[in-house]
Amino acid sequence: MISRRAFLQAALAPRDVEPVIDVHQHTCYWGRSDEDLLAHQTAMGVTRTVLLPAGSLTTLDVGAGGNKSVMDLARWQPGKFSFFANEVPTLAGARAELEKYLKAGAIGIGEQKFWVECDSPAIHLLAGIAADFAVPVLLHFQHGVYNLSIERFHKVLEKHPKTAFIGHAQTWWGNIDQRHEQKIMYPKGPVTARGLTDRLLADYPNMYGDLSAGSGLNALTRDEAHAREFLAKHQNQLLYGSDCEDRVGSGPACSGAQCLAAVRRLTSPEVARKILYGNAARLLKIV
Repeated sequence: MISRRAFLQAALAPRDVEPVIDVHQHTCYWGRSDEDLLAHQTAMGVTRTVLLPAGSLTTLDVGAGGNKSVMDLARWQPGKFSFFANEVPTLAGARAELEKYLKAGAIGIGEQKFWVECDSPAIHLLAGIAADFAVPVLLHFQHGVYNLSIERFHKVLEKHPKTAFIGHAQTWWGNIDQRHEQKIMYPKGPVTARGLTDRLLADYPNMYGDLSAGSGLNALTRDEAHAREFLAKHQNQLLYGSDCEDRVGSGPACSGAQCLAAVRRLTSPEVARKILYGNAARLLKIV
């Protein structure tokens, strides 16, 4: 149950601010309660949060809740939360589990954070299911750990042009740099433009980028001159996400709040509106 304090805080939030869609949050994030999650999102000024569940055999390494957890919260607060469906794609029952929750109202698949090759049969299975339901797939790219061999992902984009994919995490954002060393998770310093991530976004209209977590924030702040150009160039394919575990929703402890501030600082109001709301509303069919 949500406490009276959190409920009132949400109910009394300002209504004259521009809407913000957060495409990346989790229930039970390292034990965080639904009450604290609602208060956190309200403090950031988020008007709609997309909840990403874990698969049946994992908690996405952050203690994340599963499909029923996110569906229950979204149904309790339908104006504030939407949800994705998820499952380990190599399991025999993956299709049935995903279809069950997509039919129940899930608006995407993910966060896919599992040890598979990024162009494996498991990913092609997901792409086919996503196409059937006209929803996107959100992938956590982490070198040597999750969705391996990002350099081959263009093959999936070419084979499934009607399926939208959302890239996220360390290896996705490290590869904004043409000279990126794949083993480095949080690279620092100036960016050499035209990295793999830039090329995937430029060459494939079904590719999107999720700016969440420390990896997304690092991509924006390590070289702000590059970030300004990158955000402007890909303004129609970038999505705001928080993916932060704190209970505050503001200040230096909250990467989601810092990312919001960076997007607003590094772009025009028109571009910020797309990244913080418009692109996600269009892609996820949120009205």
